[in-house]
Amino acid sequence: MNKIFPSAAEALKGVVADGQLLAVGGFGLCGIPEALIEALRDSGVKNLTAISNNAGVDGFGLGKLLETRQIKKMISSYVGENKEFERQFLAGELELEFTPQGTLAEKLRAGGAGIPAFFTKTGVGTVVADGKELREFDGETYVMERSLVPDVSLVKAWRADKSGNLQFRLTARNFNPAVAMAGKLCIVEVEEIVETGDMIPDHIHLPGIYVHRLVLNKHPEKRIEKRTITEKAGV
Repeated sequence: MNKIFPSAAEALKGVVADGQLLAVGGFGLCGIPEALIEALRDSGVKNLTAISNNAGVDGFGLGKLLETRQIKKMISSYVGENKEFERQFLAGELELEFTPQGTLAEKLRAGGAGIPAFFTKTGVGTVVADGKELREFDGETYVMERSLVPDVSLVKAWRADKSGNLQFRLTARNFNPAVAMAGKLCIVEVEEIVETGDMIPDHIHLPGIYVHRLVLNKHPEKRIEKRTITEKAGV
């Protein structure tokens, strides 16, 4: 089975559609599938619910889809770097399911593991628990969280072989493995594709069984979200 597609647009063709639940890997701007996000914008699909730890920034990452109003709802943990997100949310134009970061990670992991729901203490007594089932275990109250199983997952990895086995690089690993495992269909953007068997087995972070489509993007922008420098003479 050939998993390699000639472009991000081709990889999305026949897969994405209006009204879908999509998960997008990354943490801030680190490890986001840049080419796939742009191709998703250009596809014109709308009314999307997007699962992502962040909502990108203005003009980059998922911020591009917010600008074109293709996202109707975000399931996120941190959204504080996007002014357009803030404007849409405060104006009632964008829905938000605010989710604690650890809970969001576990909702994706559970979805990939076939676990429909789990109980956690995180959020008990706050708006996070509103409308959700509460249960007592050993004298402590827990809230039930449903797992997430997106229709399509968009993932960024560093390297893949032709069978779809993936290797992530440093902190760009972040949410990507959980996003890949949770999706009914997973599309992965990588910087290098090698022959099957060329990767050292111990260097494979995610087996190709979870990967349905691959697209090569050799030179992603990898924008730095916040550049900081040491304020010292001569630096």
